[in-house]
Amino acid sequence: MPVVKPGTRRSLGITLSYLLFFAFGTPPGLFPAEEQVISIGAENSWRAAEYRSGVTELASVRPWPVLVLDSARQTPPGDPDLALSFDEGAPERYSGGGRYSVSANLGNSGAVVSHAGPEWARMGAGAAFFSSQAAPRPETTEAQDRPRAASAGPLRIAAREPDALFAPGAAIRDFSLEFWLYPLNMENGEQIFAWIATRSGTPGSYSFQRIQCSVVKNRLQWTFYDFFISPDGRETLDITLDGEKPVVPKTWTHHLIRFDADTGLAEYLVDGRVEALSYATAAGAEGGDVYTPVAGDGGEFILGRLYTGLMDEFRVYGRYAARTGREFSTEGGIQKYPAAGGRVETRTLDLGSGAGRVLRVETLGGRIGPAGGRIRNDYAGAGPLRFADDSEMQFFMRFGDNPYRWTSADWQVVRPWADLPQEFQGRYVQVAAVFYPSADGETSPYLEEIRVVYSPEEPPRPPARLSAVARDGAVELSWRQPAGTDADGYLVYYGTAPGEYFGADALRGASPIDAGKRGALRIEGLKNGTLYHFAVAAYRYQNRGGTSGPGLLTGEFSQEVTARPLLGYTLGRYE
Repeated sequence: MPVVKPGTRRSLGITLSYLLFFAFGTPPGLFPAEEQVISIGAENSWRAAEYRSGVTELASVRPWPVLVLDSARQTPPGDPDLALSFDEGAPERYSGGGRYSVSANLGNSGAVVSHAGPEWARMGAGAAFFSSQAAPRPETTEAQDRPRAASAGPLRIAAREPDALFAPGAAIRDFSLEFWLYPLNMENGEQIFAWIATRSGTPGSYSFQRIQCSVVKNRLQWTFYDFFISPDGRETLDITLDGEKPVVPKTWTHHLIRFDADTGLAEYLVDGRVEALSYATAAGAEGGDVYTPVAGDGGEFILGRLYTGLMDEFRVYGRYAARTGREFSTEGGIQKYPAAGGRVETRTLDLGSGAGRVLRVETLGGRIGPAGGRIRNDYAGAGPLRFADDSEMQFFMRFGDNPYRWTSADWQVVRPWADLPQEFQGRYVQVAAVFYPSADGETSPYLEEIRVVYSPEEPPRPPARLSAVARDGAVELSWRQPAGTDADGYLVYYGTAPGEYFGADALRGASPIDAGKRGALRIEGLKNGTLYHFAVAAYRYQNRGGTSGPGLLTGEFSQEVTARPLLGYTLGRYE
């Protein structure tokens, strides 16, 4: 597991401490250690945020990417028969989920489809933007209502697998169809969606089958022609469902058509509310023979042939939405962000040698939500990131002595920007953030940066006035312990080159040798005639209840001294 190393930030208090030390001789140990900072996010990127669930990066909110709840749709129970998320980045790459082929016929019939990015999308990373350049003309006569073979629209979708719900000749039974819509105009005659196929009649004759969703008086009207077939196959039934309320331009709305083959009930819902219903039965009411949907030959879906605006998350299901549209559409409803929220955890952060104490966690961010078709950004900056609409973030932290084992470390709640308790300390740390949407699921908090501000544990100061006296096959070392030291002992390092303490000749063992709390040490077993280099460092025990047991926090080396053992050399003279 990679371990993140900290950067440092020197505080004014530390600078003053050193000025006082040089001016008055005040020991710098009387002052707190300088603050250090580990920054995640902002210009440092989010690579350290390794674990993410329901959270994604968004690049269009701040000068650098932020973390925000992922609005990408979760698949409801049972696979959709056709699913278009429009997240792929370009119309020619739109995919229907495997059972259908999707083609982007750019410019046909004066219509153009293009990709809209996440700042416009209702869900996920993109939406389809349709621009109709041919003025739509309302249909007024029966002959016109029974259309000729329609010219291709900007997106054409055809079944390519025999098990597709709308495969040629398929008896469809239950079905549901949904999408999000952001119209720019809502002019009469705009055609949002159509299903067009042919159906054989008497020998040598055929008729056109059609499902159409069009704008009529600022409302959506759904018409089904030659789509519902009587049980004996001899008759067809046409149904029209008119929306009750006008669809407001430049506002996202959710539209759902659902059909129950057992009762013949066809319903149209807008934002989870039933706006129109009808029965595909001989009597036109509940009861009696139900007319069954049957797909014609050569059928295709056409999206946005005469429409100007955005569409997102077009889906078809082979089942009836038994509950309301809000519950059916996705886990958490038709709201933009999932009610369950999301979570992100950093990789292991290394506070350096010793057990650093975390002083506080600083967070920067805000919240986003739809404003018409685009994202509204309410930048809060520094703060706990809790908002009046109940969107919020919570932060957690855990500590350990082993960067690879966290099973025994519990997460502790952290209040951003507040001073943290003394026990918030350890060599390694992880930070977690939990994201919650607003009560209506329309806004999400976002995280711009996390800063872990900590004070590293200061190692004990090195001993002073180290001296070495050569003896026959040995060297006697002595040093002065600093006043008020909190050292638990001293390590004696030795070697045969300056600054390289890899000696292994001494009877006490290889370098370094633990001298305990003593202020002197005789090292025997050294080679006469060899010049040895010595340094001493103080240490302090660490045991913070981690998984790796006690450790040592070792300070800096003392000044180096040298000595050369010689045969017969005693008390500084030959005998």
